[in-house]
This record gives sequence, structure tokens and C-alpha cells, in this order.
Amino acid sequence: MTGNRTVHGAVRPELGEGVLSGGRFVPLEELRRRAGRVASAMTAMGLRRGDTVALLLRNDHPFFEISFAAAALGVNPVPINWHDSAADVAYILDDSAAAVLFAHEDLLVPLRGALPARVTVVAVRTPAATLKAYGARPGPEHRPPGEEIYERWRDEAPERDLGRVSSPLSMIYTSGTTGRPKGVRRLAYDETAEQAVAYTRDKFAALGLHPEMRTVITGPMYHSAPNLYALSAARLGGFLVLQDRFDAEGLLRLVEEHRITALHLVPTMFVRLLRLPEEVRASYDVGSLRHVVHAGAPCPPDVKRAIIDWFGPIVHEYYGCTEAGAMVGCDSHEWLGHPGTVGRPFASCTVRILDDDGNDLPPGRVGDIYMRSAGFGDFTYQGRPEERAAAERAGLLTGGDVGYLDADGYLYLCDRKRDMIITGGVNVYPAEIEAAILQLAGVRDCAVFGAPDEEFGESIAAAIEVQPGAVLTESAVRAHVAGTLARFKAPKLVTFHDRLPREDSGKVFKQRLREPYWRDAGRAI
Repeated sequence: MTGNRTVHGAVRPELGEGVLSGGRFVPLEELRRRAGRVASAMTAMGLRRGDTVALLLRNDHPFFEISFAAAALGVNPVPINWHDSAADVAYILDDSAAAVLFAHEDLLVPLRGALPARVTVVAVRTPAATLKAYGARPGPEHRPPGEEIYERWRDEAPERDLGRVSSPLSMIYTSGTTGRPKGVRRLAYDETAEQAVAYTRDKFAALGLHPEMRTVITGPMYHSAPNLYALSAARLGGFLVLQDRFDAEGLLRLVEEHRITALHLVPTMFVRLLRLPEEVRASYDVGSLRHVVHAGAPCPPDVKRAIIDWFGPIVHEYYGCTEAGAMVGCDSHEWLGHPGTVGRPFASCTVRILDDDGNDLPPGRVGDIYMRSAGFGDFTYQGRPEERAAAERAGLLTGGDVGYLDADGYLYLCDRKRDMIITGGVNVYPAEIEAAILQLAGVRDCAVFGAPDEEFGESIAAAIEVQPGAVLTESAVRAHVAGTLARFKAPKLVTFHDRLPREDSGKVFKQRLREPYWRDAGRAI
């Protein structure tokens, strides 16, 4: 196909603007041409501004094509976590009123019969490299009546000039520990307005987004941060490599092979990179890196220092939420001067710490984090106006995180409010306990969460992924936490695992760990 080349070995000089996935390189010009055909096909389906389409796709070229086409038409793409059950996928399709579902063939197999009849299904061929990476099998040759084949559906449509592609207004469904996920529907805003330009400048600088960047997309694009980062990088004209699923040594190999200049990671990925043997880490040249940015969860200070020592003072951090966008950031030097911070508000943004009554809290006092930028578009929760109203105070928005500001205006995260454990009336934040446990030799990763307790309401539970050959005991874990933090923060329940349940980004599925405790107790979580 035009613009498609198979790549083996070192990067070729001609691989400039475009997306490389599974050995298939598509130049940006070809990607936009395909997106123009997708836009024509969407229009022929009757899709109009404000409509929604759903994407049940792993990271792949069609993700970009469909997102760019949707942006040009003012259609909202709805990325769905493909780990979701058939019932959850059907719920999101109904809740978002999606008219079309674009899905990789193998992901459709368990869904057939569970999808709403009104939804048009367009099956995308799953690349061979993706099937291999996930141990998946291709979809069946025989398809239900009315199911479209994406490549034919796209290529039979007429070409169309997309013009200037604005930021796709993806409707991201936030995962929660209670109830159904909520769709965050972004509302259109004037990207040329002075405030919007200032906010975009701040955000792009923090994320290291610019036209000449060369990056690897390590996280699944159904998450808001990888979605924004990947689509923005491609829109600007960068060179992107899609990693089928995160692999620490594989990432280092890609950085060296393609002279990668920028990365967007999460703290769990830092931990897995640092756990590589020293001789493995030293065998790869990462000197091309100029900007490494992370977000997604509090990063243990020891991990952050080790990454800065390795990569140099090119490590940046930002904080925000799906509802309010990225609002805070810091570079390595700022972080080293204020260890543990996620940064200060961008010049275009406001951040305040409020108590339960909406009063501002002084420096050092933990409360709810509220923030806003006048340049960032507003949002609504799909079909939930009362919850949208509850997320706002004094014109500011919250994503449900708690933290505090120091005297210099730097923000520190404690945890998600929904993840906070209340034991005996005391608030306990899992993130600090996880950071303490990660210091123990033999711990590969861990997750701390609340379990039901008849006396105290909740008790602290820790699920620990153990390194091969390591020997750990419950008493050793408790003693370490009690010696590092306050004694009451030592976990009452400790379990050891060969492998914790994870998302593609490497982030632990805490919900799966919580469920058995609360289900057996007959109580909701």
C-alpha cells in the first residue's frame, strides 16, 4: 500500500514524520490521506458534529486515522478500555450514544451478541505483531450481516482534504472504584483565543511536545494522557513508534535504535526500568533523550532520584486530570529542590486546596485539589449533570485528588480521594505506604488499598509482587512500614503474588484486588 514500508534493524533516514507500528511505517501525509477517506465514509454514514463513535482498539494506525477524521467533523471519539467486559463495553456504547464501533477483529469475538443492535460495527484487522504480543488469535473469516471491514470501508470512500485538524475532543470514560464509569465529554473551545493559546503553550512545553520530536508511545491510548500525547505528537508532525505493550528492555532498545528524543511514562514504568540489571541498562545508549515526562500517579522519591541520576536532569513531571486537563508541572531542578512535588501551576492556571466546606487551606494542610485554566475547554459528565455540578467549587474543578501546597506554591499529591483509606476515623493515603514498601529488597511492585474491617471500618491491605527467588514475610513488611511511617499505617493484611493484575501501561488493577474482600463482606466498594 502507498506509504507502507517494512522496517528491519536500525532506523532508516527516510523515516521522518509518521507512525511506526509492528514494522509498518505510515508517513504522516499518508495517515492524513487515510483520515480524509475515513471522514468521507463517516459523513456517508450520516455522522455529524456532536455525534460519537467508539474505538475498541489497541495502539494502531487506525486509531490515529479515526481520531483525526472525527476531529475534522466535530465528532467525539470514545476510546474504550479493551480489557472491559462485554457488559461494560455495551454500557459505554449505550451511555455515550455511540453510533459506530471501530474494533480490532480479535476483540470483537467475545462481544458479538452483546452489542446494541443500533450500533454499526466496523472490524479492523488486528496486525500480526499485535496478535503475537498479546497471544491473541485472529477473528473468524465469517462475519455477522452488516459488519463492515475497516480497510475496505475506508479505501472505497473518496479522498477529502481535512484542512487544519484541531485537537480531537475524545470522550474519555474515567474508571472508578464505585459504580459505573463516567464519560467526560469535552466541549469545543476556540483554540485561537489568547487564553487557549497560552494554556496550550504551557501544556506542550511541560509535555515536551514539538514538531521535531521522536517518541515511543508506551501506554494504551484508551487512557487520557497517552491519548492526548500520541495524537498531539502526530498532529504536530513528530515521529512515533507504537510499542505493542510496555517492555522495559524493549523500550531501551527502541530509544537506541530510533534515536528517540522524548518519552511519556508513568512511575510504574520507571520502577520496571530501574529493576533491569545494571549491565543491561548500561548496554543501551539513551543519550538521544532530551525530554522525559511522567504523570499518572505519585512517584516514590527514591525512584524519581534514581531516574534523574540515570537519564540526567531531563525528567519532567506534570499533574492534571481528565476533567480539568494538565495544570501543574516541574522540571528536574525544581523537583530536586522540592522533593515529592508534582510542580507549580502553569502561568495560565489556578490551583487551590479546599476543605469540605470550600474554604482555602493554608500551606501544608491536606485537602481537595481544585484547579482551572480559562484557556481549557469546559466539560460535562455524559448524562450526569448533577455529578458535573458536584465537581465544581468557586469556578474551579476537581478530579477527586487530595494534596497540599507548600509555602513556595508547589503542589504535593497524597492520593485519590476515592482510594483514601479511613481506618478508625483516620485518613490514610495508600501512595505513601506503597512508596515505603517499594524500598524493601525483593519487592517488584505493590498495591495498597482498603479492606472491610468490622471494628475500624477499613483495614490496610497490601498486595505485593515478589521478585523471583526473593523471600518476604508479612511480619517483615509490617515492621518495615511501621519503622518508616507511623505504626498505624502498617498493613494488617499482606498477600504475596508472582504477578499482580495490570493494565497495558503496567499500572496495577487495584479494583481486581479489592473486589474479593468487599464482595465476601457483602458490602459495596
